[in-house]
Amino acid sequence: MKLIPALLAAAGTLALTFSAHAQEAAIRKALAERIPQMDKIDEVRPTPMKGLFEVRIGTDLFYTDAKGNYVIQGELIDTKARRNLTEDRIAKLTAVDFSALPLKDAFTIVRGDGKRKVAVFEDPNCGYCKRFERDMQNVDNVTVYLFLYPILSPDSAEKSRNIWCSKDRVAAWQDMMVRDKTVPAASCDTSAIQRNLAFGRQYKITGTPTLIFANGTRVPGAIGAAEVEKRLAEASSDTASAR
Repeated sequence: MKLIPALLAAAGTLALTFSAHAQEAAIRKALAERIPQMDKIDEVRPTPMKGLFEVRIGTDLFYTDAKGNYVIQGELIDTKARRNLTEDRIAKLTAVDFSALPLKDAFTIVRGDGKRKVAVFEDPNCGYCKRFERDMQNVDNVTVYLFLYPILSPDSAEKSRNIWCSKDRVAAWQDMMVRDKTVPAASCDTSAIQRNLAFGRQYKITGTPTLIFANGTRVPGAIGAAEVEKRLAEASSDTASAR
């Protein structure tokens, strides 16, 4: 007799699973037929709000009802928990594993023992980046992986090329960003910069500077030396406890 409740429970689970798959299929079908740009949906999943479903295409999020009759592009806020659920979800989707960063496409700036690590995406025409670089002169015992990320203007691409193709990339970068010197024109293979741009698009890096610390913490925008020190300490502590 004990077998009957277990069978009923299993049947109920299967029914719910089938229902969820059927509902997802119905949403995919409706949206693909009505909105051609939504013909390649990566994921459909329910949200905490009853009757509302998240539709994910890459790292872009949309919301729809159970039948795909309506689409909302915006942010979902949990007022009780006071959390931006859309923001939280995008942060999770675009999180960068520090160990997976394509470091071959960056150049390194080492200060002191270089034990602490941070990756930075920067545009040579970015005023905030220049301020950040000047503040970083006061941060010691760190290795900075500098990813050239020219997104502000065509001139940014030219300056990034000149820096990347310089005999001494670190000196050229410091000359331009810290000492306001012009870097001589240079040419070489700049496919690494193109890969940086593709990487940034994938992970929604939309502004410079963008910092990524060893524990995966991501900071958009310039921060001062004191805040960098704080973040580096937190990252060192997190990575040590994870071992």
